[in-house]
Amino acid sequence: MKILVTGGAGYIGSILVPMLLQKGHEVTVLDNFMYKQTSLLDCCYHDKLTIINGDVRDTSLIKKLLQTPDAIFPLACLTGAPLCAKDPLGARSINFDAIKNIQETRSKNQSIIFPTTNSGYGVGEKGIFCTEETPLRPVSLYGKYKVEIEKHLLDSKNCMTFRFATVFGTSPRMRLDLLVNDFVYRAVYDRFLILFEAHFKRNYLHVRDAAKSFIHGLDNFETMKGEPYNIGLSEANLSKAQLCQEIKKHLPDFYFSEAEIGEDVDKRDYEVSNKKIEATGFKTEHSLSLGIQELIKGFQIIKRSEYANI
Repeated sequence: MKILVTGGAGYIGSILVPMLLQKGHEVTVLDNFMYKQTSLLDCCYHDKLTIINGDVRDTSLIKKLLQTPDAIFPLACLTGAPLCAKDPLGARSINFDAIKNIQETRSKNQSIIFPTTNSGYGVGEKGIFCTEETPLRPVSLYGKYKVEIEKHLLDSKNCMTFRFATVFGTSPRMRLDLLVNDFVYRAVYDRFLILFEAHFKRNYLHVRDAAKSFIHGLDNFETMKGEPYNIGLSEANLSKAQLCQEIKKHLPDFYFSEAEIGEDVDKRDYEVSNKKIEATGFKTEHSLSLGIQELIKGFQIIKRSEYANI
């Protein structure tokens, strides 16, 4: 197939694009390389890869790029609550307007697989798992735009959405501002961590499983389209304190404690059910424990704060 991936040199895209090429697909990547990343250099030899250095908000460019693909993966995004809070105009124009333009410009037979976030659940009810039927109550600007554009896409035809859990793991376009990645980095280099509201829970997902879900969605598009799907590790609905306990299993010298005074600016607190996507045959392959081991090795290579969104 011919596939357009916007933001294809990002954290997930730089894992996904090589997977698509390995499957024999013809891939066009649109990315503005805002982080000066070199994450797709090792793919440039591939004759089925085209890379466009451009902005997803360029409507004339998007119109041109939408002439040929069979499927569109709109990954270009200002990702995360802090970055969107810092640049609310960019958040609106990239995370909502640009994707709405793609949806309205594409032809009816072009499919879209869109990555959203399960942060849209906001604050869940204790002991009750969030399903795709759970009301969405985002607590950040990032979550609000993701929820709004997801509804717009699902109201159209030929689309499915993936509500990703908090992603972790190493990637050629690394991020240190994700919760697991950040905690492991601190455990490796600082050896201690002070937690605020350590009981807050969320679900987690390895970046390679996130990328693999696009392949699964593409292969099963006709039976899955028109629906949202939670995607995460079903065994990893953990509080921040429980996450630290898992990290300590691999780094025994890691010390963590909870501050009695203070609060987390990210108020998300929920547990998520992934049964709907699992019922389609999708299975995660990378556990939290393996991801922690992978990150510990990765942090022997990098020790700079540039690998973050903000």
